[in-house]
Amino acid sequence: MNDNYIYLVFSKTGTWLSRLITIISKIKYAHSSISFDKSFTTMYSFGRLHPNNPFLGGFVEENLHEGVYKKFIASECLIYKVKVSEIEFNSMKKEVNRFLEEKYKYKYNFIGLFAILANIPIKRKTHYFCSEFVSEILINCNLYESNKTPSLIKTNDLLKIRNKEIIYEGYINNYYVSEELSIVE
Repeated sequence: MNDNYIYLVFSKTGTWLSRLITIISKIKYAHSSISFDKSFTTMYSFGRLHPNNPFLGGFVEENLHEGVYKKFIASECLIYKVKVSEIEFNSMKKEVNRFLEEKYKYKYNFIGLFAILANIPIKRKTHYFCSEFVSEILINCNLYESNKTPSLIKTNDLLKIRNKEIIYEGYINNYYVSEELSIVE
């Protein structure tokens, strides 16, 4: 029987929005993503659709070594793995696939991102910010509990997920996965 893991990736890229979020909210990692494999070549979140355009955002498939992470070479990350049941794993993949099937209808929730600073939940049907998306996936699959609605959950709230194991913290450009998929620093 194989163990099933999901991976939560928290990052600080150095983009103007990332810097603004970390300054205002006093959190280290402004961005969160979810991945189903430890190569981190496919992570899911809400962010920039194009690395050079900070104003066009939506549902994104990210790669830890490409896009914004490659553009901002001093990017830092914290990666957790969370052991899940096969049912939980498949349920989360199904939730993410729902977004993938209609990814072009989803937009970045800039309004909600700034409303969270005033503790005002603004839920827009097809608009998300990163931690809102990740928390909704985790909540819907019974892996994360919060008394907050996803539109009020910040990345540092997600650090409280149960059954997590840290696998890396540091500069992204110092992290890679070998061909055998064992983690190397």
